[in-house]
Amino acid sequence: MSSLPADTGDTAPTDEADALWQRLLAEVAALPGLPGVYRYFDAQGGVLYVGKARNLKKRVSSYFHKNHGGTRIGHMVSKIVRIETTAVRSEAEALLLENNLIKTLNPKFNILFRDDKSYPYLKFASHEFPRMAYYRGSVDKKHRYFGPYPSAWAVKESIQLLQKVFRLRTCEDTVFNHRTRPCLLYQIKRCSGPCVRAPESANYAEDVANAERFLLGETDEVMAQLQQRMMEHAEKLEYEQAAEIRNQIGALSRVLHQQTMESDASSAFDKDADILAVVVQGGRACVNLAMVRGGRHLGDRPYFPTHVDDAAALNAAEDEAFSEALSADEAAERATARPIEVQVLEAFIGQHYLDAAVPPLLIANHPIDRALLEALSDQAGFKVGAVHQPREQRRQWLEMAERNAKLKLAQLLAEEGSQQARTRALVDALDLPVENLETFRIECFDISHTAGEATQASCVVFEQHKMQSSQYRRYNIDGITPGDDYAAMRQVLTRRYAKLAEAAPGGRERLPDLVLVDGGRGQVSMAREVFEELGIDLSLIVGVEKGEGRKVGLEELVFADGREKVYLGHDSAALMLVAQIRDEAHRFAITGMRARRASVRTGGSKLEDIPGVGPKKRAKLLQRFGGVRGVAAASVDDLAGVDGISAELAEEIYRALH
Repeated sequence: MSSLPADTGDTAPTDEADALWQRLLAEVAALPGLPGVYRYFDAQGGVLYVGKARNLKKRVSSYFHKNHGGTRIGHMVSKIVRIETTAVRSEAEALLLENNLIKTLNPKFNILFRDDKSYPYLKFASHEFPRMAYYRGSVDKKHRYFGPYPSAWAVKESIQLLQKVFRLRTCEDTVFNHRTRPCLLYQIKRCSGPCVRAPESANYAEDVANAERFLLGETDEVMAQLQQRMMEHAEKLEYEQAAEIRNQIGALSRVLHQQTMESDASSAFDKDADILAVVVQGGRACVNLAMVRGGRHLGDRPYFPTHVDDAAALNAAEDEAFSEALSADEAAERATARPIEVQVLEAFIGQHYLDAAVPPLLIANHPIDRALLEALSDQAGFKVGAVHQPREQRRQWLEMAERNAKLKLAQLLAEEGSQQARTRALVDALDLPVENLETFRIECFDISHTAGEATQASCVVFEQHKMQSSQYRRYNIDGITPGDDYAAMRQVLTRRYAKLAEAAPGGRERLPDLVLVDGGRGQVSMAREVFEELGIDLSLIVGVEKGEGRKVGLEELVFADGREKVYLGHDSAALMLVAQIRDEAHRFAITGMRARRASVRTGGSKLEDIPGVGPKKRAKLLQRFGGVRGVAAASVDDLAGVDGISAELAEEIYRALH
């Protein structure tokens, strides 16, 4: 192995860099020839890359055996200061560990998918008369769940379908237990009225069983059983009951006729499947996931990964380097099996199904690696198969998924082009010295209170051409005269930027390129005083002043560094962006203020005293039930239906509030 330094520039490496390189070479030489996972770290401790290997020593050595020059792999290698490896028993285990680490560590050079596992389910709650409900969250074994569904709409559409055919209840237990007469749903024949033991609910348990079998795709069996029941009633001259079942059969027949996406195959293997279509264009990728459950096509959902360009360039350079360590057959197989679409598909499958239910069949528009299917099968406990050149019904599913992927990707590229144009328009309008629009960062502040009560400030962040909600912050404002917005702005700006102003320029956190404050000259003057005290460039501050009559589109920009006010024009792309950011800051401030005010007025802090209930869960509970009184009136099952609230925590909340 060569001892070339990691530095790929023209200058000679320092003694420190040479020592680092020699240490890395020694670590690589000591690696075992076993399957495993490797991680590269930079000087700040950030994760650069996570990879898997059949042979750790051969794979990691491929990065260090020669100088990669100015390629992406050379750029990454020049940043490596630490290597971590984990040896495992098989390549399947390496795949699972690799994707687990990618999701946890968010490395800079891997293809990353947003961790969105909040799929909705259709729930049959355990009860003498089970209730159908839309559900998100962790599952409880005492209830029955069907799904997951790709969208809330798909669940609600299924509930409406089952109401029409099987007339099952959807009301909360608190409502069900106190009914003295049937509700409107009974009158319009969407419920059989089990709350008042209506005659139509005599076979409620059988209707629930048939609904569950229908969701499992056993439609022929359900139709046969309904017809048998109808004939039995007719033979006993029970014509009214026979007519009810006849109507039920008619409704079910219409539903089945409308389900044009229903599978023609009778195999149970086809009743549950996921269709995966990958499209890559313009440096972006889309994976469109469509779900088939019980033979019914439930809809689709697009996913857009990040770091596609970096990962593609890195993998190409990596494959070229690693091919020298492979046999001719292995190198040829890898070269033909690793286009960017395959890389995106494998990254999605590994990250998406890592902790989510996988169906027995995956239908994709590109081949799926056997080792990946083996890993999924080991995790699921049953064999997971894959088809990438399907026929008949499967082919129609895949063609539709691929067409939708192309449409969603084209829409995304158009939106991103528009967003970039707005960012460029604002930078040009304000004549800002910005070299890279991708890193252009705006922070915007707003103050909200009700007659001085529960004053709260918001800070929202715009970066990479979109709002970054994960970086939003709220600040409770105390120690000021109630209603003094200027003092509130002084406090929030000081708290936000005092530490950043003292930090080293190369630190992880940096000052924004633009600071927007919602207000005119008064708020800008206050921001100017704070920035002067902290020694921060005044040209960063821009106030958004309401126009004549406070009409939208007439806003003017006020500067802290003495420049004249600027009116961008009501149809200006730059003003549209400023208005969007300002409105988001206002929305974020006012929702926080209302929650704080409600806490003060209703004693909502009692919820926060319950172990396991933090601000996020408390906010979800208050939003779901309309306040603390609503939470206190909810049953344990109702509480457990809130996203993030487990059955145990629901019982703890119920005990604490009663």
